[in-house]
Amino acid sequence: MNSFDSTILAIVTQDAMRSETFSHAVRGVAAFYLFKGVLPLAMLCAIWFDTRERRQWQREMVVATIVGGLLALFIGRVLAYCLPFRQRPLYDQSLHLTFPIAATPEALLRTWSSFPSDHAMMWAAVAMGIFLVSRWMGVLALLQCVFLICIPRVYLGLHYPSDVLAGIILGVGVTCVVTRKPIMERFAPAIVRLIDRYPSVSYACLFVMLFELATMFDEPRQLAQSIFRHVLHG
Repeated sequence: MNSFDSTILAIVTQDAMRSETFSHAVRGVAAFYLFKGVLPLAMLCAIWFDTRERRQWQREMVVATIVGGLLALFIGRVLAYCLPFRQRPLYDQSLHLTFPIAATPEALLRTWSSFPSDHAMMWAAVAMGIFLVSRWMGVLALLQCVFLICIPRVYLGLHYPSDVLAGIILGVGVTCVVTRKPIMERFAPAIVRLIDRYPSVSYACLFVMLFELATMFDEPRQLAQSIFRHVLHG
């Protein structure tokens, strides 16, 4: 473990931070989808239904931001799979640190590499897209990503600080690339036109998509993991 990670983990796990009330609050924040995906996605909906003169561009930016978030999640999973496996602090007994949640042996996260944080990557990507459209909402989304998503996951031992820092940098970078005009023009206007042409079907599909984004595809990923284990060990 590098000095940056060890210093931050020593701070967040010190006795002064071990209030049961505080730990319970952090566990709630980390578990509730309201504090993770619902807030930034609500901001995207507000941008989508804005009726000002930049409406077309804003809708294209919303599409590009969602694509950026999906791409960030995918890249994060690929990196976690391809890079050397990094055990999460919660399960690394050599650290001799105590965290507010139990390190259950059967937990699915035990088999998922810690680096980079897909939560940080995806929601930093979405927050950056919001920031490019609305500075004040973007700042709120970025602060929400840092204080309600990233820091709680470090406090609970689900990630090292460098995991979430790398995730934020990569997520912001993905959105900056996807929202560049030459790239965005290749897909965003066509998707917006499709939605305008078939609104009922499109909004139904978007509802499902936003739900899965808010939950970070937890159920499909768990299902895929279960099927993979069954096939592998069957």
